[in-house]
Amino acid sequence: MQRTFTQKIAPYVNAELANSKHANSIGDSRLEFTYLERAHVLGQESTFLHVKVHLLMLAWALRNILTREVIGQIIRTLGALLVTPLGLVPLGNTGGANVSPFEKMAIDPELAALIKKAKTGK
Repeated sequence: MQRTFTQKIAPYVNAELANSKHANSIGDSRLEFTYLERAHVLGQESTFLHVKVHLLMLAWALRNILTREVIGQIIRTLGALLVTPLGLVPLGNTGGANVSPFEKMAIDPELAALIKKAKTGK
């Protein structure tokens, strides 16, 4: 049985989410969000993972009492749910409210290699 992109990329996304959780446990909220951004870049072509990461970003914003980020994440979560299945995601976008939800961004080479591996097996 052929594994889907979501199944192939999930271990890499989950590793970033584990790093994010660890950063939270040591009280480093900025580092926590950095790992959420990395998870976003990796998982944004999977509707399930894309929405999951935005919900975690929303939880982060709520914990940190950042109104602009809360509003941005609500909008981005709905957008991820609606546009990801259509393939309309700006690749490389880090997913925070500090960037346009439509902006395509350069992908860190390390993350690009993981995405390529998940897509092609190479």
